[in-house]
This record gives sequence, structure tokens and C-alpha cells, in this order.
Amino acid sequence: MGDSFIGFKKINDILTETISAVESSREQLFDIVEHTQNECKNIESELKKIREKVDIIICEVDKLEIAEKRSRIELANVSKNFHVYNENDIKNAYEKANDLRVRLTLKREEERTLIEKRGELEIRLKETIKVLEKAERVSKQIGVATQYLKGNAEDILSTVGDLSKRQFLGIKIIEAQEEERQRLARDIHDGPAQSMANILVKAQLCEKLLEHDVERTKKELGSLKNIAKTNLNDIRKIIYDLRPMTLDDLGLIPTLERYIYNFMEESNILVELKVLGDIVGFESAIEIAVFRIVQEALNNVQKHSHARKVNILVEKTFTRLNISISDDGIGFIIEDEIIDKDIRSGGFGLMSMKERAELLNGKLKVKSSPGMGTKISLSIPLNEEEDICEK
Repeated sequence: MGDSFIGFKKINDILTETISAVESSREQLFDIVEHTQNECKNIESELKKIREKVDIIICEVDKLEIAEKRSRIELANVSKNFHVYNENDIKNAYEKANDLRVRLTLKREEERTLIEKRGELEIRLKETIKVLEKAERVSKQIGVATQYLKGNAEDILSTVGDLSKRQFLGIKIIEAQEEERQRLARDIHDGPAQSMANILVKAQLCEKLLEHDVERTKKELGSLKNIAKTNLNDIRKIIYDLRPMTLDDLGLIPTLERYIYNFMEESNILVELKVLGDIVGFESAIEIAVFRIVQEALNNVQKHSHARKVNILVEKTFTRLNISISDDGIGFIIEDEIIDKDIRSGGFGLMSMKERAELLNGKLKVKSSPGMGTKISLSIPLNEEEDICEK
């Protein structure tokens, strides 16, 4: 027992030091990511200016080429008809042609230089974006490793010899959490945070204009109102993605109806929802599980099935809540260990749905075959007696 305790302590010490080193590296990596993001923005800004200059100079070169061609024709005509034009006319035509030729040569050189610079900037931008993507990917992986290492030493030891599908799911869930946090951070930074900064600038401008230009102030206030409205919509969308508030306010069916409506607008896939029974009064855990399972199923339909129509049936009996989600998509071959294969191949959609069902003592089944679509069936017991009878 004493030896085991010492072993656990050593492993905990190693884990603590490892986590500390990993977190320190992660902070440094965050600095690299931030620096690379700023570098991308600077290159994009410079590239935009160069492209504008290239467009302008191309137009100038085209115009000079036309003018230079005309001047050569005019010089040839004057030289050919020397008995009609005097020496001064010939001199002027020659100087004009020569001047245009010199200007055209210089402009072409300037065009070539700018195009080369544009090409170099485009290559730099691509390389910088690659570095940024790698840094973000490594940052996410370090986050996953940190969260995983922070687990209890005894739990880690007990699972070292036999990695199960739950461990795979745990890793995938942590990855999903990191991705979701990163996405939320970006959404908030690019949406509400930017809008709030814009609102502050507009408010300061209105404050300065108020005593000098009332009409301009009214116009700026209108713009400020639109920015605030857009910001509010962005925040509501972020909140809805985290947890639909309508689940608490209106219940499961209205929330599903709203989500299905938005899904159809976005995907152009027809979804028909049929409800049997009185679908009210469920525990919050059941409602959120059903909503997330339907959400994940529709997400899979949009990504993989090529379906044109989805039928969803929500049925409440005396003892169970049954949900059926079927599509007319391409389907797939279901093997004995389809869910294990799903998690081990890098995905966790089916596994996530199955885990949600099992947490509520429910069952989730998937039926599919090539060309025949896919059907997902979920059944959740609504009382303990029913669950005991099932067992």
C-alpha cells in the first residue's frame, strides 16, 4: 500500500510539472498566435493597397500604349510627308513620340515592380496563414493535453492498461470544447466586441457634433442604433448556440420548430416535424438531450446524407418518449461496431448521441443502407418502473 502511495505521489508530481510546462508553452504559443494574426492583418492591408496601385497603373499603361502608338503613327506620317510639314512639325512629332515612349517604359517598369511585390505579398500571406493555422491547431492540442493531464492520477492509472471508447469520447469532447471556446472567442471578438468599439466611437462623435451639427448628429445616432441592433442580434445568436433559452421559456417543441425553420432556411432541406401526445412537463435534462440529439442528427444530414427531406416524429406514451429521425439520403453500411468505428475514425456524432441517451437510461438505434436513407430511433423511459421492467 505504501509503495502504491509513493508511486501515485511520484506520478502526481510528474503530472504537476508536466502540466506546468505545457501551460507555460501554451501561453507562449498564444503570443505567437496573436503576433501571427496581427502579421496577417498587416500583410492583407498592404496587399490591398498594392492591388489598388496595380489596377491604377495597368490602366495608365494601357492609356500610354494607345497614346504612344498614335504618336508613332503621327511621326511616321509627318516624316513621310516632309514636303507638307516643316522641320518644326517633324521635331515636335519626334519629341512627342520619344516622350511617350520613355514614359511608357517607366510605367511598365513600375507595373512590373508592383506586380512582383504583389506576388511576394500573396506568397507571404499564404505562408503566414499556414503558420497561423498550425499554431492554432497546436494550441488546441496543447489545451486538450492539459485538460486530460489534469485528471486524477488514480483515474489515469486505472485506465492506462485498457483504453476504452469512453476515453476516446472524452478526448473528442475536450477537443470539441476547445474548438467551441475558440469559435466563441472569435465570434465575440469579430462581432459584439468590434461593434461595441464602433458604438463607442459613434457615441463620442455624436457628443462632439451635438452642439454644432444637429442633422449630422441625427444621422450618426441612426447609424449607432443600427450597429446596436446588429450587435444585439449577434449576442442573441451566440447565447442561442450555447443553450436555446426557448427551452426554458416555451419548451421542447417550440424550440425544435424554431431550430428546424432556421435549418431549412440555411440548408434548403425540407424537414417535417410531427408530434404525438402532450410533449410538455419534461425534466430539463431530457429536453436538452432530445434537442441536442435532433440538432446533431440534422447536422449529420446536412454534412453527409445529400438528403432532400427529413421526417421527425416526437411521440409521448404513458411510459416513454420516442423520437424518430429519418431522411431520404444516400445512407451507408452499418457494421456491428458502427459507433465504435465512428469514434475511432475521428468523429463522435453518433457516440455523443448514444451517450446522451444512455445518461437518461434511454436507447438509441441507427438503421441505414446504401441508397435507402438513414433512420435514428431514440427511446427514453419517463419513470423508473418502466426502466426496471425493461431490464
